[in-house]
Amino acid sequence: MAKRPNMNKMMQQVQQMQAEMAKAQEELAEQTVEASVGGGMVKVTATGGGDIKAIKIAAEAIDPDDPEMLEDMVLAAVNEAIRNSNDLQQSKLGGAMGDLGGLGDLGLGLPGT
Repeated sequence: MAKRPNMNKMMQQVQQMQAEMAKAQEELAEQTVEASVGGGMVKVTATGGGDIKAIKIAAEAIDPDDPEMLEDMVLAAVNEAIRNSNDLQQSKLGGAMGDLGGLGDLGLGLPGT
């Protein structure tokens, strides 16, 4: 006969995990990442939550005869900033999500537990 999960223990672990996730998300919102392309001609700053906070474009990046080049640099910098933000999220939230492994002790049949 299968062991019944301890509901009190499970609720405590879920509440602890929720608190850790909320704290990590608050920290992410305060942290920033930066991406730079074109030798620093275009820089994008984003939060760990994925919001773009600033785009800086050097004067020498603005060529009226080649607006597509500037568009490409801005797009590349924004995409890199988003990737950097996602990496930061994974490093912060990945650890908190790893705590789900402790729920396996409750007999819930969660994958990876």
